Amino acid sequence: MRAPPAASEGTRRHALPDRIALGLRLVLAAFYFAAGLLHLTAPGGFLQIVPPMIPAPGAVVAFTGACEIAGAIGLLVPQTRLWAGRLLALYALCVWPANLYHALSGVHVPPLPDSWWYHGPRLVFQPVLIWAALFAGGAVRWPPAPRGRAPDPP
Repeated sequence: MRAPPAASEGTRRHALPDRIALGLRLVLAAFYFAAGLLHLTAPGGFLQIVPPMIPAPGAVVAFTGACEIAGAIGLLVPQTRLWAGRLLALYALCVWPANLYHALSGVHVPPLPDSWWYHGPRLVFQPVLIWAALFAGGAVRWPPAPRGRAPDPP
Protein backbone atom coordinates (compact mmCIF):
# COMPACT_ATOMS: atom_id res chain seq x y z
CA MET A 1 0.00 0.00 0.00
CA ARG A 2 1.36 3.40 -1.00
CA ALA A 3 1.47 6.40 1.28
CA PRO A 4 -0.55 9.39 0.15
CA PRO A 5 1.49 12.06 -1.63
CA ALA A 6 2.92 14.73 0.62
CA ALA A 7 1.17 18.07 0.53
CA SER A 8 3.01 20.72 -1.42
CA GLU A 9 4.15 23.90 0.29
CA GLY A 10 1.40 25.83 -1.52
CA THR A 11 -1.25 23.42 -0.28
CA ARG A 12 0.01 23.62 3.31
CA ARG A 13 0.33 27.41 3.11
CA HIS A 14 -3.36 27.78 2.17
CA ALA A 15 -4.84 25.04 4.38
CA LEU A 16 -5.21 27.19 7.51
CA PRO A 17 -6.60 30.30 5.76
CA ASP A 18 -9.02 28.07 3.82
CA ARG A 19 -10.24 26.44 7.05
CA ILE A 20 -10.61 29.86 8.67
CA ALA A 21 -12.55 31.12 5.65
CA LEU A 22 -14.83 28.09 5.82
CA GLY A 23 -15.48 28.58 9.53
CA LEU A 24 -16.07 32.29 9.05
CA ARG A 25 -18.38 31.58 6.11
CA LEU A 26 -20.50 29.25 8.26
CA VAL A 27 -20.63 31.72 11.17
CA LEU A 28 -21.53 34.65 8.90
CA ALA A 29 -24.15 32.61 7.05
CA ALA A 30 -25.80 31.62 10.34
CA PHE A 31 -25.60 35.19 11.69
CA TYR A 32 -27.01 36.83 8.55
CA PHE A 33 -29.71 34.18 8.11
CA ALA A 34 -30.90 34.63 11.70
CA ALA A 35 -30.73 38.43 11.44
CA GLY A 36 -32.66 38.32 8.18
CA LEU A 37 -35.38 36.20 9.74
CA LEU A 38 -35.61 38.66 12.63
CA HIS A 39 -35.91 41.58 10.21
CA LEU A 40 -38.83 39.84 8.53
CA THR A 41 -40.61 38.32 11.52
CA ALA A 42 -39.98 40.90 14.27
CA PRO A 43 -39.21 44.21 12.52
CA GLY A 44 -40.21 46.47 15.44
CA GLY A 45 -36.74 47.00 16.90
CA PHE A 46 -35.19 47.52 13.49
CA LEU A 47 -37.86 50.08 12.54
CA GLN A 48 -36.91 52.15 15.60
CA ILE A 49 -33.31 52.56 14.50
CA VAL A 50 -33.96 53.48 10.86
CA PRO A 51 -32.80 57.11 10.56
CA PRO A 52 -35.73 59.50 9.99
CA MET A 53 -34.42 60.64 6.59
CA ILE A 54 -34.84 57.10 5.16
CA PRO A 55 -38.18 56.80 3.32
CA ALA A 56 -40.48 53.77 3.74
CA PRO A 57 -38.75 52.26 6.80
CA GLY A 58 -40.94 49.15 6.78
CA ALA A 59 -39.98 48.36 3.19
CA VAL A 60 -36.32 49.07 3.94
CA VAL A 61 -36.30 46.73 6.95
CA ALA A 62 -38.00 43.98 4.92
CA PHE A 63 -35.58 44.51 2.03
CA THR A 64 -32.55 44.36 4.32
CA GLY A 65 -33.88 41.15 5.87
CA ALA A 66 -34.26 39.60 2.43
CA CYS A 67 -30.73 40.76 1.54
CA GLU A 68 -29.31 39.14 4.67
CA ILE A 69 -31.01 35.83 3.93
CA ALA A 70 -29.95 35.89 0.27
CA GLY A 71 -26.38 36.77 1.27
CA ALA A 72 -26.27 33.97 3.86
CA ILE A 73 -27.39 31.41 1.31
CA GLY A 74 -25.09 32.89 -1.34
CA LEU A 75 -22.04 32.47 0.91
CA LEU A 76 -22.72 28.73 1.08
CA VAL A 77 -23.02 28.23 -2.69
CA PRO A 78 -19.60 28.16 -4.41
CA GLN A 79 -20.91 29.73 -7.64
CA THR A 80 -22.34 32.76 -5.79
CA ARG A 81 -19.89 33.00 -2.88
CA LEU A 82 -17.70 35.78 -4.29
CA TRP A 83 -20.62 38.08 -5.08
CA ALA A 84 -22.40 37.22 -1.84
CA GLY A 85 -19.29 38.21 0.14
CA ARG A 86 -18.95 41.47 -1.79
CA LEU A 87 -22.62 42.34 -1.41
CA LEU A 88 -22.70 41.48 2.30
CA ALA A 89 -19.68 43.76 2.77
CA LEU A 90 -21.54 46.52 0.93
CA TYR A 91 -24.63 45.77 3.03
CA ALA A 92 -22.62 46.10 6.27
CA LEU A 93 -21.31 49.44 5.03
CA CYS A 94 -24.81 50.65 4.13
CA VAL A 95 -26.36 49.80 7.51
CA TRP A 96 -23.58 51.53 9.43
CA PRO A 97 -25.57 54.82 9.49
CA ALA A 98 -28.49 53.04 11.22
CA ASN A 99 -26.07 51.74 13.86
CA LEU A 100 -24.65 55.24 14.28
CA TYR A 101 -28.15 56.73 14.52
CA HIS A 102 -29.06 54.12 17.15
CA ALA A 103 -25.96 55.02 19.15
CA LEU A 104 -26.52 58.78 19.01
CA SER A 105 -30.31 59.16 19.01
CA GLY A 106 -31.11 57.76 22.43
CA VAL A 107 -33.65 55.34 20.97
CA HIS A 108 -34.10 52.46 23.41
CA VAL A 109 -34.55 49.06 21.75
CA PRO A 110 -35.06 46.34 24.38
CA PRO A 111 -33.32 44.03 25.09
CA LEU A 112 -30.30 45.89 23.68
CA PRO A 113 -28.33 47.97 26.19
CA ASP A 114 -28.20 51.78 25.84
CA SER A 115 -24.60 52.01 26.98
CA TRP A 116 -21.53 52.92 24.97
CA TRP A 117 -20.13 49.59 26.17
CA TYR A 118 -22.55 48.18 23.55
CA HIS A 119 -22.60 50.91 20.89
CA GLY A 120 -18.85 51.66 20.82
CA PRO A 121 -17.66 48.13 20.02
CA ARG A 122 -20.56 47.65 17.60
CA LEU A 123 -19.53 50.73 15.59
CA VAL A 124 -15.81 49.92 15.74
CA PHE A 125 -16.44 46.28 14.77
CA GLN A 126 -18.27 47.21 11.54
CA PRO A 127 -15.08 47.38 9.39
CA VAL A 128 -14.12 43.93 10.72
CA LEU A 129 -17.54 42.63 9.64
CA ILE A 130 -16.99 44.16 6.19
CA TRP A 131 -13.57 42.51 5.88
CA ALA A 132 -14.95 39.20 7.19
CA ALA A 133 -17.61 39.11 4.45
CA LEU A 134 -14.97 39.84 1.80
CA PHE A 135 -12.63 37.16 3.19
CA ALA A 136 -15.36 34.53 3.64
CA GLY A 137 -16.54 35.20 0.08
CA GLY A 138 -13.03 34.90 -1.36
CA ALA A 139 -12.73 38.54 -2.48
CA VAL A 140 -9.62 39.05 -0.31
CA ARG A 141 -6.92 36.60 0.79
CA TRP A 142 -5.34 36.28 4.18
CA PRO A 143 -2.52 36.32 4.84
CA PRO A 144 -1.75 38.55 1.87
CA ALA A 145 0.80 37.42 -0.70
CA PRO A 146 4.38 38.57 -0.02
CA ARG A 147 5.46 41.71 -1.86
CA GLY A 148 6.66 41.11 -5.38
CA ARG A 149 4.67 37.89 -5.73
CA ALA A 150 1.25 37.59 -7.31
CA PRO A 151 -1.40 36.10 -5.05
CA ASP A 152 -2.55 32.57 -5.75
CA PRO A 153 -5.97 32.34 -7.37
CA PRO A 154 -8.86 31.49 -5.01
